[in-house]
Amino acid sequence: MANDSFDTVIVGAGSAGCVLADRLSADGTRRVLLLEYGGSDRSIFIQMPSALSIPMNMPKYNWFYHTEPEPHLNGRSMHTPRGKVLGGSSSINGLVYIRGNPHDFERWQEEGAAGWSYSDVLPYFRRAEKREEGGDDYRGANGKLQTRYGTLKNPLHAAWLAAAGQAGYPQSADVNGFQQEGFGRMDMTVGGGRRCSAANAYLRPAMRRPNLKVLTHALATRIVFEGRRARALEYTHAGSTHRVECEELILCGGPVNSPQLLKLSGVGPAAELRSHGIDVVHDLPGVGENLQDHLEFYFQVACKEPITLYSSIDMWSRALIGARWLLRKDGLGATNHFETCGFIRSRAGIAYPDIQYHFLPMAVAYDGSTLAQEHGFQAHVGPMRTKSRGWVRLASGNPLDKPRILFNYLSEPDDWTEMRACVRLTREIFAQAAFDRYRGRELQPGAEVQTDEQIDAFIRAKVESAYHPSCSCKMGSADDPMAVVDPQTRVYGLEGLRIVDSSIMPSVTTGNLNAPTIMLAEKAADHILGKGMLAPENAPFYAASNWRTAQR
Repeated sequence: MANDSFDTVIVGAGSAGCVLADRLSADGTRRVLLLEYGGSDRSIFIQMPSALSIPMNMPKYNWFYHTEPEPHLNGRSMHTPRGKVLGGSSSINGLVYIRGNPHDFERWQEEGAAGWSYSDVLPYFRRAEKREEGGDDYRGANGKLQTRYGTLKNPLHAAWLAAAGQAGYPQSADVNGFQQEGFGRMDMTVGGGRRCSAANAYLRPAMRRPNLKVLTHALATRIVFEGRRARALEYTHAGSTHRVECEELILCGGPVNSPQLLKLSGVGPAAELRSHGIDVVHDLPGVGENLQDHLEFYFQVACKEPITLYSSIDMWSRALIGARWLLRKDGLGATNHFETCGFIRSRAGIAYPDIQYHFLPMAVAYDGSTLAQEHGFQAHVGPMRTKSRGWVRLASGNPLDKPRILFNYLSEPDDWTEMRACVRLTREIFAQAAFDRYRGRELQPGAEVQTDEQIDAFIRAKVESAYHPSCSCKMGSADDPMAVVDPQTRVYGLEGLRIVDSSIMPSVTTGNLNAPTIMLAEKAADHILGKGMLAPENAPFYAASNWRTAQR
């Protein structure tokens, strides 16, 4: 066993780990080690925004986790991609920048995450962001994470926004600002035409520091405890086992790998650990529980005019797009094509949006698993605050065995109510006059899918994960028996151990998870450094005045 020691060891170079590696090493006084099982992110498939579906399908960059057969989805085993590369999932995601609704963070506070209300987290969103259009009371201008809007050159984006207005929904000037509810432009994490992953934004500039060491192809296998204090980490690298001692260990492996490593190390539900022959260090029942995600389906419509991205998917067109991007970092290669979006409420009595839309001027699977067959367009649509809860559990005590994952999707009746609303409300938007010149037949679900039973059958067969797993090591108050970390991200009942990633969200946010995960790490860095928090910012936020009585 090779031995070494650092002040701080961070496990996982994903959205959170890259932020912490930068912030904790910035003053040069801490010796920081960042471990990542994946390798380099220097690939055109990662760096070119429009190639987003390619690294997601490469074992080199993706852990390729799959769920247990999901009992409410015809027993389907669902793909659960997780980044295995510098930048983690921020290097293989869809580059969407959505912070979540301000009400989400008010809910976090109510759920026991004291000090994580919207006024508390807003300054950290602003600190992280470098917005192309500049900052304001909500947006950041001087941060590290570059964001920008798309060009909206495709006329279908204008049709989408106009149709939403015709259906009676508001337009939002900024869904990441005062008002998320409504339809508007969607931000992307792109800077200079390149993917602005957490690795590009935070880690790469920090790697020049002599007090930060980054080790790739290193698999963390066990936390070593001395009593209740985490003293060291064991990991494998280059075919041998190593041990690194540290003052503080921070898990940033994400909602699958963080609970897995805790359990392999004897921290988690005691009965489960004993069933795999693992000695119990600390019986912590919430580890791996409370797992949440977003589901979505693709509402697809044929297009009567040849203006969709279908014209650009042949080999010659893709070669030209790639060549232009390599030379100039612009054109169709420099966008994720998710340039407009929407957030609505599924029914009266819902206080803030519980349905999200990504609009795409092509009819194709998000992960590229099925290619477009004709000109079409689609809306990715799904509920935001599912009541279903799942888990992450060990398959064995062997660190090389992938853990068992079950989201228990659509196990709650209310989740089905929201899914049916997704079908009917989306169909209504596409039926508006703004789409008359473009709208062909309904490709999916299909015009014949009308009744609750027909919609349910379609959902069971076709719904997909939106790839937002979270909440499996939730943050909460000391009197919550299922809380895993306190509001300073310290693991309850142990010393020298924190978790900082999307697993500690008390509940999933309204939107994509990269932006709130980076915010979470920015705020956690100040907790870890002990230098005081940024002052709360009390910018107002929108609430529909008629939410109790009207859907829109």
